[in-house]
Amino acid sequence: MRLNVVFLFALLWLLAFTGQAQLVIEVVKSPPLLPLTSGLYIAGDFNNWNPGDPAYKLKKGANGSYTITLSDTLKHFEYKLTQGSWMTVEGGPEGKQRPNRVYNRAFEPDPNHIQITVDSWEMKPAYRFVITQVPDNTPHDARLYLTGNFNKWNPGDESLLLQRQFDGTYRVSVYTDLEKLEFKFTRGNWDSVEGRENGKARANRVVLRGDNINNESIEVQIQSWEDLSGTFNFYSVYDLLLLFSAFQGILLIIAIPTIQNYNKAANRWLVILLGLSSFAIFIRIFANYRDVAQSYTKLVLLPDLILFTYGPLFYIYINKLLYRSGRKVRNWSYRFIPAGIQVLIYLPFVFMNSKQFQIDIVNQDVFVMTLFLGGGFLSLLFNAGYWLLCRRTIRHYQQEYETSHSFEHNIQYLYTVLTIQAICLVLWATLFMFIAGSKLFGFDPTTVAARHVDAIWLVFSTIIYFLGYFAIHQPEIFKVPASVQPVGFFDNTPAIPLLTPGKPVPVEENLPPIILSEVNEVVVPAVIETPTHKAEPLPDGELQVLKEQVESYLLRHKLFANPNLTINELASKLKMQPYLLSKVINEGFDKNFFDFINHYRVEELKRRLDDPRYKNYTLLSLAFDVGFNSKTAFNRAFKKITRQTPSEYMNTIREVA
Repeated sequence: MRLNVVFLFALLWLLAFTGQAQLVIEVVKSPPLLPLTSGLYIAGDFNNWNPGDPAYKLKKGANGSYTITLSDTLKHFEYKLTQGSWMTVEGGPEGKQRPNRVYNRAFEPDPNHIQITVDSWEMKPAYRFVITQVPDNTPHDARLYLTGNFNKWNPGDESLLLQRQFDGTYRVSVYTDLEKLEFKFTRGNWDSVEGRENGKARANRVVLRGDNINNESIEVQIQSWEDLSGTFNFYSVYDLLLLFSAFQGILLIIAIPTIQNYNKAANRWLVILLGLSSFAIFIRIFANYRDVAQSYTKLVLLPDLILFTYGPLFYIYINKLLYRSGRKVRNWSYRFIPAGIQVLIYLPFVFMNSKQFQIDIVNQDVFVMTLFLGGGFLSLLFNAGYWLLCRRTIRHYQQEYETSHSFEHNIQYLYTVLTIQAICLVLWATLFMFIAGSKLFGFDPTTVAARHVDAIWLVFSTIIYFLGYFAIHQPEIFKVPASVQPVGFFDNTPAIPLLTPGKPVPVEENLPPIILSEVNEVVVPAVIETPTHKAEPLPDGELQVLKEQVESYLLRHKLFANPNLTINELASKLKMQPYLLSKVINEGFDKNFFDFINHYRVEELKRRLDDPRYKNYTLLSLAFDVGFNSKTAFNRAFKKITRQTPSEYMNTIREVA
């Protein structure tokens, strides 16, 4: 009996000691809790400031107060009260931010029982999000969460669990004083985050404080879930177009070197250009695939390597193609210095922790975004400059070519490429104008910017499609241009060597030099040495004589029928310096050499159309007979000279007949 009394006394003493070893915090008064919150929580340095830790949730008593019991081993700590997240934390008397509460056992009147009053909840703008539509393949029991920069991108934050309503919508409210909200919807983790229509990663949704005030509803529609998007959705029409373009580029890389008379000097640069373009397009496709983007986020850097290399490569290719006779691109290696600088700038990202880089991309880190936007704008200016340089080079070549050749060098495809590049540059410039406008007028450019970037890549990929078309239908563009035919192409015309400046002109017996007064014969003034080029025009009398000599000789020997006739050849046969012949054609006939020869070709074709002997010939065969080297060249020259297309001219002849 005595033992039982001792045991009972010891037990009561232990219970009394245990009761005194607890710290009770009681909230005796607080403003009403916000709707849809899960209760009142305490957060402090004892739980790593977790604002919604279930282990530190206060219990509501019958009298309306909230209490929680903590271990008295806590001698000193700082804390605050929340409603489950930092968006709903207690505030000061006026709803503003209040400092942390401090507990110090040594200075508390009653260290085992603390009574506190919550003055207010921080007055933060409220945003009510309403999901009005979810994908059809959303699981019926799915729990949808809101995550963003207001909760440190926690994809399964229970305080931001959306509540399903009777009308089928999902709703949640966010309280934050952030100027800019970036957010996405998930099903509890990053594997099940929302995506774009095609199932690929979408940019962060954005709401600016000025767009939504006073708890107005923000309605959104979820287009897809990344983890529930099938193969068909991933390989969208857009992806397939880019993918086929990349594969076609690879086929061209293999095919071009096998073409007969392969223009190695120019096409090796074209092969490099095609390889770089195909590589960039290929990486662009797969870097946006969800699993690749999460595992190899740094792949997004690789397509950017084309920004400062495409322009110089295309410019060098043009120069090697058009000026293959030894012209060199000055200091071509210096043209890739901007690309080298870009690589150096990107190196820190290459060596950065992959997870940190992914977080910076997802959160659109200010430094990273500024660097990418700044580099993109500089590359826009860089490529626009090279586009103008390439255009000027092609035009300069064409002008020079038409003064000395009578046949077309097929460079029309270069203008096609320039046109596509111009469209890309316009879209590119529009993108930056739109981004600048978003800063001025405060709207979210994310969706439109993403579509602009997609459009730029799609248009850019068509360059490879056009090159594939030309490779099939006009393979001569990849060949070495046909060399000038030997002088004496026609047996009935005397062959005379080309003139060399500073050397005497050889005089053949069958074409003796004749004085200028003998205008009734096909005569050419003998030129012993190459005189200095004269800036002043020829005298009228001398010009008229030379005109008649040139025209008479051209018609007599039908030199225009030579499809590869050049001004040097004609000058050699006339025993005239090329510069003098050019002056006669320019001043006497008011034409360049190209149009001058085509004029006689068109006149000869018209004469043959009126000749019954040629009635069984097709129009195209006659065009080739008179010296045109392609159907395109014939149609273009005929319309330029007659102001009619060949078919319109034929209809006119039939009507007259």
